[in-house]
Amino acid sequence: AVVSTQSTGCGGTIKRLHLELGGNAPFIVFQSADINRAVAGCMLAKFRNAGQACIAANRILVHDSVFSEFVEKLATRVRKLKVGNGLDDGISVGPLVNSRAFERVSTLLGTSNHETITKPDSHSSPFVSPRVVMCGSDHETPLFHTEIFGPVAPVYSFSSEEEAVRLANNTRYGLQAFIFTQDLAQSWRVSEELEYGMVAVNEGAISSANNPFGGWKESGIGREAGHVGIHEFQEEKLVCFGL
Repeated sequence: AVVSTQSTGCGGTIKRLHLELGGNAPFIVFQSADINRAVAGCMLAKFRNAGQACIAANRILVHDSVFSEFVEKLATRVRKLKVGNGLDDGISVGPLVNSRAFERVSTLLGTSNHETITKPDSHSSPFVSPRVVMCGSDHETPLFHTEIFGPVAPVYSFSSEEEAVRLANNTRYGLQAFIFTQDLAQSWRVSEELEYGMVAVNEGAISSANNPFGGWKESGIGREAGHVGIHEFQEEKLVCFGL
């Protein structure tokens, strides 16, 4: 009765619903990872489309033993990014979608007092300079719990696999996660423990028409693409014959 009453505002019948509601993707770099490959994957997962993607890496979690090396190499790559009109030659990061998005990202950055190791150039709305923010072990910062949707890469440290999984799952979202490791057993073990609809192992992008796209928890309901995508447009029926 409750469902029927609430549904009358949008229709007189119950409709099948598919939702994709965004994410807070962890990007986990374990001690066995190929660091150069992990940095390349992070550049793709974080900075494509100026970070404006629901599956963009949002929390970069790096093992203590490779933290300095990863951050140094990531910062070197980020410093080379050029911001501006995407129609101009040499530009790698374009604008945010509008001034409201610019204000939102600027406000998020204002809540963080952590070191920014890539010195941003001065840009006005709607452009935001790409940057790496050293958050260390601060997992209470709004950057950790908010989908940034901009070219900002907060980097956090962890000391064990268990801690990495716990931090990655510490969100109400569960769209996509990224893992970089050369330990095959670890990749399977962690993939199973992560509460996400999609897990990329040693890859910065996995979306394609062949792969089912969708999340867990508050990241949505249902799947699109892949062989299961057609299920959203079908109804199951049981026909039972007595013999």
